[in-house]
Amino acid sequence: MNAPATDFDSAWASVADVDGWMSHDQARRLWDRASEVPAGARIVEIGSFRGRSMIMLATSAPEGTEIVAIDPHIGTDRGPQEIVTTTELGQSDHDVFNANLTRAGVIDRVRHVRKLSAEALDDVEGPIDLLYIDGAHRYGPARADMVDWGSRVTDGGVLLVHDSWSSIGVTFALLRTYLFSSEWRYVGRSRSLAEYRRGPMDPAGRRRSRRKQLGELGWFARNVGIKILLTARLGRLTRLLGHDGETWPY
Repeated sequence: MNAPATDFDSAWASVADVDGWMSHDQARRLWDRASEVPAGARIVEIGSFRGRSMIMLATSAPEGTEIVAIDPHIGTDRGPQEIVTTTELGQSDHDVFNANLTRAGVIDRVRHVRKLSAEALDDVEGPIDLLYIDGAHRYGPARADMVDWGSRVTDGGVLLVHDSWSSIGVTFALLRTYLFSSEWRYVGRSRSLAEYRRGPMDPAGRRRSRRKQLGELGWFARNVGIKILLTARLGRLTRLLGHDGETWPY
């Protein structure tokens, strides 16, 4: 087992060959927020796949942080348009996840709960300082993660949600859960990685947070258009929307 990386650039290089959908700027946001949690904090990730984002979180978090990865590794909701359960793929993901964390030197820092997020609530005790949601992107489970797990985030804590303003299910769940919230302030995004911070807001703060979220709907529409073109095998046309014409927008 290698020693964990001690700086962002080294950690980013260590995940270069790890499968996943996390860009450089998203990794930076994960790294920064994990490094800021207080002593004795708790970080929870929902949806770990093969460990790309978890390596960044576990490498950055201060010593003594409880770090929990929740992923059933059953071969479903693995990526874009992958919703059919494939047991063999799930076991492969599980094995590769452990191998990747071992190679990055963080396997001993992470407790993996191999369950669906809806079934894992009792496996994590106490408040959460940093919650990263990248689980099932369908509206129902995405909304449940935001409500059930989001309620565990401490005052002043951070919520990060991947595929925001990109996935239809995740975006609708975000809007229903946080658009008119009086306690969740929208901070901003790195591509589709949205950041919220929990804490009371006055009426002016709520209006600012609402405007910022509504301001993302143009970018959301662009991403949905890209997905439609890619599904229709018209990827070359996505360049008109400033996209690379090949990958799913995230």
